[in-house]
Amino acid sequence: MSQDSDIKSQVKKILKVVEQIAPGKLVELRIPPYAAIQCVEGGNHRRGTPPNVVEMASETLINLVKEPANWETFCNQGLISASGTSSNLSQLFEEVSKLMESLNGGING
Repeated sequence: MSQDSDIKSQVKKILKVVEQIAPGKLVELRIPPYAAIQCVEGGNHRRGTPPNVVEMASETLINLVKEPANWETFCNQGLISASGTSSNLSQLFEEVSKLMESLNGGING
């Protein structure tokens, strides 16, 4: 499996867990060029750019799941772009990390 396919698979696995933990349409979570999802309850965005957008590279997403306490550091370093009043997903990634850890082999399994 090529590295790009492996990264895409990991991103999809993580985003599936995010959708399970935080279903909804309040925040758009973008991991270009692999995927974008809407998550988090509390709003119903339908058209155009949503008011809450979080964007990061695949490597940042994978590292965030491994070390969710780095949310603020990654934001300060410009590795995560988070705009909107509901775009702080630090608590969500704490939950995602715990769930991914408990799954078979974690993120790479």
